[in-house]
Amino acid sequence: MSYIEVKNVFKKFGKQEVLNNVSFTIEEGERFGLIGPNGAGKSTLIDIITGLIPANSGQVLIDGMNIRQDRVEIRKQIGLVPQEIALLEQINAKGNLEYFGSLYNLDRTILKQRVNEALEMTGLTDQAKKPVKTYSGGMKRRLNIAVALLHQPRFLILDEPTVGVDPQSRNKIFEFVKFMNEEQQTTILYTSHYMEEIENLTQRLFILDQGSQVAYGHQDDIKAMVQDKVKWIVEFDNLPLNIKEIIDNQIQGIHHLTQEMNRLELMVDPSQFNSTALFHTIAQEKLELNSLYKEPLSLEEAFLQLTGKRLRN
Repeated sequence: MSYIEVKNVFKKFGKQEVLNNVSFTIEEGERFGLIGPNGAGKSTLIDIITGLIPANSGQVLIDGMNIRQDRVEIRKQIGLVPQEIALLEQINAKGNLEYFGSLYNLDRTILKQRVNEALEMTGLTDQAKKPVKTYSGGMKRRLNIAVALLHQPRFLILDEPTVGVDPQSRNKIFEFVKFMNEEQQTTILYTSHYMEEIENLTQRLFILDQGSQVAYGHQDDIKAMVQDKVKWIVEFDNLPLNIKEIIDNQIQGIHHLTQEMNRLELMVDPSQFNSTALFHTIAQEKLELNSLYKEPLSLEEAFLQLTGKRLRN
């Protein structure tokens, strides 16, 4: 039996269907990614998993317990780092941790030890006595994470934990996630709009769009779903300003074309694209070619192929 089981979860608000029979499992000790465009239903699903709101139908099991019947017991196992900062701005980091830790009914001696450990783990020990209102966005994010650690959860949910943080804080959060998972065997559910984070931090993932499953499984399996597209990289010494128009007009099978300096990225349909035609166009335009090669699709490219490029509100 998997540690977390989400089974046929359906949710609607009024007449608006938000989740449509969503199902997946998370194994104990796994780093699992949950991704989707804005409005996909991710936040609603997290609210259901943590017992904040009920599903209309379906069930969520954590360690064999049902979130509806065993909500209090399950919450002892869950640490939630919400998307929005949830801190007391007027007091310092240590005071925040002591306050939130008291809500878990931790023994005073244990709480003191946990506060010190959480500050150390998130790199805030030296700033522990400064008011939170003086913190940078990255420091607030790290303190938000520290709050979620006080009761030593077995299952940690991080909802967009790196939004608006500096590179140093972002790297510290990555180190923390890996430490919690690899050293303390904490099961991680991680959501982010930054695909490189998901690609580097998670093994398996679930892609949600408009409340329904788009893809689910190991990253390599998800990338294989869009193998009807191939990416070619073409690098030149110099490129004319109208090169995209020239190539689009003369070569078939190009699904998407982007230019960065003297480098072109072509997403092509291999059943229609002919590399010989590309070489012919390069020669015809008297362009000096440096290199041309195929490159594996990134997770972000696979995600865009599966969910589309239309902007979401």
